Amino acid sequence: MNLLTIILFCFTCSSILVNSIAVDIITTNQTFRDGDTIVSAAGEFELGFFSPGSSTNRYLAIRYKKIAIGTIVWVANRNRPLMNTSGVVQINATGITLRTVNTSDGIIWSSNRRTTIKNPVLQLLDTGNLVLRDEAQDINNEKDFIWQSFDYPGDTLLPGMKFGIDLETGIDRYYTSWKSVDDPSLGSFSNRLDPNGYPQFILRKGSVIWSRTGLWNGYKFSGIPNYNQRIIFTYTYVFNEKEIYYRFDLINRTSAIMRFVLTPDGDSKLLVWNGQQQNWNVYLSLQDTDCDRYGLCGAYGQCNIYNAPRCECLRGFVPRFPEKWNAADWSDGCIRRTNLVCGSKEGFLKHSGVKLPDTRQSWYNMTINHHECKQSCLKNCSCTAFAYADAKKGGPGCLLWFGDLIDIRDYTEDGQDMFVRMPSSELEKSWSSVKRKILIILITAILTVVLLVIFLLVYKRRKLQKKESLRLYSDSVDRAEIGKVDLELPLFDFKRIANATSDFSNNTKLGEGGFGPVYKGTLDDGQEIAVKRLSKNSSQGLDEFKNEVSCIARLQHRNLVTLLGYCTESGERILIYEYMANKSLDSLIFDKKSRITLDWPRRYNIINGIARGLMYLHQDSKLRIIHRDLKASNILLDHEMNPKISDFGLARSFGGNEIDAKTSRVVGTYGYMAPEYVIDGQFSVKSDVYSFGVLLIEIVSGVKNRLFRHPDHNLNLLAHAWMSYKEDKLLQVMDGVILDSSNDMEVFRVIQIGLLCVQHDPKDRPVMSQVVLMLSSNMKLPHPKQPGFFMERNLLEVDYLSSNSEFSSSNQFTITTLLPRV
Repeated sequence: MNLLTIILFCFTCSSILVNSIAVDIITTNQTFRDGDTIVSAAGEFELGFFSPGSSTNRYLAIRYKKIAIGTIVWVANRNRPLMNTSGVVQINATGITLRTVNTSDGIIWSSNRRTTIKNPVLQLLDTGNLVLRDEAQDINNEKDFIWQSFDYPGDTLLPGMKFGIDLETGIDRYYTSWKSVDDPSLGSFSNRLDPNGYPQFILRKGSVIWSRTGLWNGYKFSGIPNYNQRIIFTYTYVFNEKEIYYRFDLINRTSAIMRFVLTPDGDSKLLVWNGQQQNWNVYLSLQDTDCDRYGLCGAYGQCNIYNAPRCECLRGFVPRFPEKWNAADWSDGCIRRTNLVCGSKEGFLKHSGVKLPDTRQSWYNMTINHHECKQSCLKNCSCTAFAYADAKKGGPGCLLWFGDLIDIRDYTEDGQDMFVRMPSSELEKSWSSVKRKILIILITAILTVVLLVIFLLVYKRRKLQKKESLRLYSDSVDRAEIGKVDLELPLFDFKRIANATSDFSNNTKLGEGGFGPVYKGTLDDGQEIAVKRLSKNSSQGLDEFKNEVSCIARLQHRNLVTLLGYCTESGERILIYEYMANKSLDSLIFDKKSRITLDWPRRYNIINGIARGLMYLHQDSKLRIIHRDLKASNILLDHEMNPKISDFGLARSFGGNEIDAKTSRVVGTYGYMAPEYVIDGQFSVKSDVYSFGVLLIEIVSGVKNRLFRHPDHNLNLLAHAWMSYKEDKLLQVMDGVILDSSNDMEVFRVIQIGLLCVQHDPKDRPVMSQVVLMLSSNMKLPHPKQPGFFMERNLLEVDYLSSNSEFSSSNQFTITTLLPRV
């Protein structure tokens, strides 16, 4: 009898144990209460009652199971929270209901399905989708789902979730923000597909349009630049008579965790989970600049983030209210300089590289060709513009606009063509303007030739004035070249800069580099600036000066230093930048006292910022930029310790499909240059990646690559790090200052990423987009091969360099051959 009791007891315990194991299904005979959970088959997601943030309210919700902070991705009763733990979920033939133990409260939430199910089960899938289906139906067939949470998103868009409208069922899948991080009820912002005219996704704050993604142009949304990167995820856009939706999918679900989220303040962000830091990193933000705000420039106005001011009228249009426009109030937009007269001779003016305007007042036909599209607009007096729907295929597809053209943005590198209806007189003006420009260029060229001849004659006759004449000529060419690059870049008066820096007083001097001294200044309006003045004996000259101005004037990124203007008055060559309160990285990281302030979270933030800035230079800017002199002294830190890449004097820009180049003049800094660049003059994005790898290991170790020495061997820093990696002794690479503030495994992973970047063969090194992903996710990393310049060296040289006062963070040696620059 006792044995039987023991057996029954063990059987009961085993049953309880089985029921407590994470199952993914709730059936009709189960009672699901607060405290119960179900977990998807692979343990990715969990359904239960949770309290978000600091709230004490209870919500039936789905959250990530494997993420420690338990990020919630879907909430059932988001507008009717439970004040206690009395919630009960029931499954029956008509669907799902959420009640309380006290049934007098009524139904808190239900799935709202009228279809009767014979054997209903509620199942949580590994995609994060909660589905109601008949137990006998196929789990892999979405059409067999009676109800699914993916049809009713909250603030989150998960991989595999459709975002759009089912035209047959009428289901509108859109997502809305929470009120706050503690309150999941409906917030102010909603992002949904607008089917009026040509379909587009629009973000609204209440009923007010906040921003829009733009049109699908055949391969991406025209309003999201640089969104065609398919490194870890793919995306699909379906537009037919049955449904219109967007969806993104991870290429490998085990390599990364990603989600789109609409934040309470209205920012749509693509986030990737960083397992090392246990937080979400921003991979992409859909509202990143002023020009992302809907209709910033009003009707017939065009926004360009590279211009100051941001807005300008389309050709043939003028500000509706010039005084308001000049005061930077562009909301009233522009009007035609010459009105259209139906029946008169009219044509179209082409605008290339733009985000096409709001399409709610448009008409489209995806079958007619380009000629028919133009004729359709020309025959209709109400048609104001047309465009071709598919930018990639070049096939049929036509868009016509009726009414004002609103929310146009310049996308020179990735935009579409738009044809605006204009009276013949404006078209003639436009052509006359082109001819005028050609004439001006020809006259300028002729005058330049004449001036050159005169200059040569004067040069021969007045040899004693050679140096001064050459300098004045260089200045004139300098201004002309810079003016061609960016006419909006301010030209500062020398007197204004001198006043700001107390006549370049030593008291305002911040430091000195290869270009010359750098001063801190304060303008009349109180703005703090950094003034970089070319010295007469500088190793850099006119070419580097022009290169830096032309290069950085085109760039806009939070991790690149902002150039405010320049000065070439009286033979001066001066650059004016935003002031960086914490100076350069090398002044902190290599100083025994200062580097104590750089704990690991700050260093990791600096590494991530440099990586994102370099990724922008390599693939997201208008032209591919190779920096060629990335080093600690060229990383500046703002008041919040955010890094900004500076000094573009040696940078090279590539266009089109160019990926590398060769030069007979090797320039850069010892210790940071890649082997193929030093030996063969071959440089590419991979040579910058090498420099980044060196910089990364320096940041982790707190030691300069060239000044590193070890009592047990004569290896350089890179070789020491690689040998430590092979021997599983990476602790000896870490700066002792960060031991208490760091996660050892995270630091080891960063060192491994640095070693991948400094591998000898450029083909083995990752590109910067891969580096950014490695830093922000838990993807498995390959084993690094031997680094470039793996060697022992003479320690006497290191001692010499250590004691040599000329070798400092502000004075780096530069390799330069005596052959001309390519």
